[in-house]
Amino acid sequence: MVVYEGKAVFEGVAIGKLSVYKKNEETVKREKVDDVDAEIARYAEAREAAVEQLQALYEKAVKEVGEASAEIFEAHQMMVEDEDFIEAAESIIQSQSVNAEYAVAETGDNFKKMFEEMEDEYFRGRAADIKDISERIIRILQGNGNAGIESDEPSIIVADDLAPSETVQMDKDKILSFVTVHGSANSHTSILAKTMNIPAIIGCSIPLTDEVNGKQAIVDGFEGKVYVDPEPEVLEAKKKILAAELEKKELLEQLKGKENVTLDGQKINLYANIGNTKDLGLVLKNDAGGIGLFRSEFIYLGSEDYPTEDEQFAIYKQVAETLAGKKVIIRTLDIGADKQADYFKLPAEENPALGLRAIRICLTRPEIFKTQLRAILRASAYGKISIMFPMIISVDEVLKIKEILAEVKAELDGEGIPYDKEIETGIMIETPASVMMAEELAKEVDFFSIGTNDLTQYTLAIDRQNQSLDEFYDSHHPAILKMLKIVVDSAHKYGKWAGICGELGADLSLTKEFLAMGFDELSVSPGRILPLRKIVRETDVSRYKAEK
Repeated sequence: MVVYEGKAVFEGVAIGKLSVYKKNEETVKREKVDDVDAEIARYAEAREAAVEQLQALYEKAVKEVGEASAEIFEAHQMMVEDEDFIEAAESIIQSQSVNAEYAVAETGDNFKKMFEEMEDEYFRGRAADIKDISERIIRILQGNGNAGIESDEPSIIVADDLAPSETVQMDKDKILSFVTVHGSANSHTSILAKTMNIPAIIGCSIPLTDEVNGKQAIVDGFEGKVYVDPEPEVLEAKKKILAAELEKKELLEQLKGKENVTLDGQKINLYANIGNTKDLGLVLKNDAGGIGLFRSEFIYLGSEDYPTEDEQFAIYKQVAETLAGKKVIIRTLDIGADKQADYFKLPAEENPALGLRAIRICLTRPEIFKTQLRAILRASAYGKISIMFPMIISVDEVLKIKEILAEVKAELDGEGIPYDKEIETGIMIETPASVMMAEELAKEVDFFSIGTNDLTQYTLAIDRQNQSLDEFYDSHHPAILKMLKIVVDSAHKYGKWAGICGELGADLSLTKEFLAMGFDELSVSPGRILPLRKIVRETDVSRYKAEK
């Protein structure tokens, strides 16, 4: 038995034969051409064929993994038609009188290198996309059509790396898992793996040779390990884990429609966090009680200019109507720090996490804020919408927000536009300052929702995106847990409700503790709703408190 280690990107256990996948790297030769115009036309035809292929992949992916995860193929279509890429490739054909294959390969290499050298991790991750579309166009030019993965029996795919177009073309009935030598936890491939529920490991040192091809193996997505030729006792142990996981999924499905109530009668709301309307299907599928965090900034991040009031209204209205009377909490614009939109023209900052972001932008650019508030208020006539304001540090900020909100309501009243006159408003608790001022703030708002990601970052003085500080980053730090208790107690003292919408809310090891603290709501990614419900329904809070 040989054990290889890597980084797990999706939990689960897979048992089966290994199938080593090696890409058929197309050999591209530099050839002189006499008719440059004809070569440019050939390149244009190949682009059209690539777009058709990617559209077909998009439609297939929508059916299998959902619209949000299928977006990568729309992005690839845009990259195929990118003017800068096209101009660069055509320039090489014209200036050097060479074949289109060579021009595309050269352009792809140049663009890939450019992305790899960028500081931003997201853009570095797009280098793989550039390579994928370049290879697709070259295959078409060479008459090799589509690439894909085929397997005659269910197997564990082992590869250097896998492009999204390759993973989506897999027959899921025949693919047990995939293991790659390279890859990023933030890559589109990893996201697709999670959506497809396929156990996956990246950064694994497994050899891509006949040495492992066809051998029996176990992929343990909990440990991040691959066992090749497992010993009998290891195989039996992993089979038990696999059986337990399958049984757990079946049992969780039976929890749909059940109440989120503990053994001793304590109720809690379990809501979903989403970033756009394409995630609404997941909210309904996982039986969430509502939306505890609609990240409205993604409307701005997906636009090339400030989204209009009507554009925003249409989105908020769709969410409200789809949830059919269930609560929808819309967080106002939370841009800045790691979420940037060029058209905002925000100044460069030495420490963006401590800079002009979220409510600070809204209060210094009230015209943007008012446009969003008008859209949200108009949509509130179509469902049960609440408004939540991020990055609050003082009562004065809340009072300024109230003034602006009152102005917007007066405008709508003057225009005879209907909206929920009693719309609920709350704030995000994300800073130590807001924790310390929780009682004063509770007098001014209807609810608190704790953003534990930023609260932990600011409390521990640790950049949560700095991987080199992972060993110091402790989301269970006693200071954080004490702060959570202060917040929920302050809310309840003034008859307000309190929830958690940060990653910590989905931490199943703390669910009982949150119940004991008295939290009224947990808002998590849709896939965590049922596992949370299971723990809630199995917990006796009184007994838990007595045994602490």
